[in-house]
Amino acid sequence: MSAPSTTTVRLGDSELSIHPLVLGTNTFNDPAAPEEFHTVLDGFLERGGTLLDTADQYSFWMPGNSGGESESVIGQWLTARRNREDVIIATKVSGKPDLQGLAPETIARGAEESLRRLQTDHIDLYYAHFQDDRTPIVESAAAFDRLVTEGKVRAVALSNFSPQAIDEWFRVAEENGFAAPVALQPQYSLVARRYEQELAATAERHGMSVFPYQVLAGGFLSGKYRTEADTEGRARGGTVKGYLTPAGLGVLDVLDDIAAAHGTDPASVALAWASAHATITAPITAATSLAQLDQLFAAAALQLTDEQVARLDEASATFV
Repeated sequence: MSAPSTTTVRLGDSELSIHPLVLGTNTFNDPAAPEEFHTVLDGFLERGGTLLDTADQYSFWMPGNSGGESESVIGQWLTARRNREDVIIATKVSGKPDLQGLAPETIARGAEESLRRLQTDHIDLYYAHFQDDRTPIVESAAAFDRLVTEGKVRAVALSNFSPQAIDEWFRVAEENGFAAPVALQPQYSLVARRYEQELAATAERHGMSVFPYQVLAGGFLSGKYRTEADTEGRARGGTVKGYLTPAGLGVLDVLDDIAAAHGTDPASVALAWASAHATITAPITAATSLAQLDQLFAAAALQLTDEQVARLDEASATFV
């Protein structure tokens, strides 16, 4: 096991500081048998990790689930370990099948249900998970601010929002004295670089921390999918097939070369590339074993040269 890291980064302009690797927990799908997930959580904390990322909708897509299972697994762990003050918890509202959108009553109810499942009295970082064009942003921002005022939420964040909607949220927050968002969660990877077009500048202008998701593109950038045959029978096979193009495979070739130069694996290089972007605070990535955690923490410490970053930028230029 790697030694705990002492490196931390500030979360926006909040009082929160985190390790620059975020554990995604959308695979924590069975509160009735949480032992393997708790082992991963123990290992994440032992290696110096601090920020857990979940959502009220995780993982409604699994047979028999309705959403909230990931939060329940984490809540069981927090209660069993009595370590709430050792971790920072981010969760989200607006994606659970029975709690869609960002109406004030949805936000309030979502927070109460998440708090109950997490078995805690506060959420450190609470995301508006998806942009809701039917609800005026001023109403949603007021509802999030109310949670901060009540002490149920420490900081507000946005996920899957357009640059224009982010600007509007900050405008109404300033006009009304609401808590402003401190973080943004966009999709970003070597094969999904649209974030760089406008979102990166928007986040930087507002001083937001950025925690990208799908940084490994559903596992494609790990290098384990090279042909359509590799995707057959795999849960993410349908998503990965879209990357099996000359451009996508060209990215894998460069990842292979750089990984060999560092004596590491393509996934670690892909994570290090994302972290090298000036506006990225920390990538979000999942782990299902202690061995995967070791790989992820090694990736967080991997420093690519400017030339290697430039090679990857060039290889993935068609995905901007």
